[in-house]
Amino acid sequence: MTTTAPQTARETTPGTAPEAVIAGARERIDALDDRIIGLIQERMAVSAVVQQTRVASGGRRVHLSREMEILARYRDALGKPGTALAMTLLELSRGRI
Repeated sequence: MTTTAPQTARETTPGTAPEAVIAGARERIDALDDRIIGLIQERMAVSAVVQQTRVASGGRRVHLSREMEILARYRDALGKPGTALAMTLLELSRGRI
């Protein structure tokens, strides 16, 4: 996955009006949100394939130990709010259990 560097140099150019900085930053946030939403939708689709395959082969729809790994991964990367974010992603991807 490629990432782009923050545009702080452009956003903090001397003489730039604060409104222009804010507007530019908000445009970037909107673009990031669009990408995040797209990735979540992709994650949901991939999760559906995993669940359907697991059930078709006689397994359970939800694999709790895998979900615990995901929760830990988000918590380790983002702290306590990461756990809440992971729970939301899991709920979106598999529904409530």
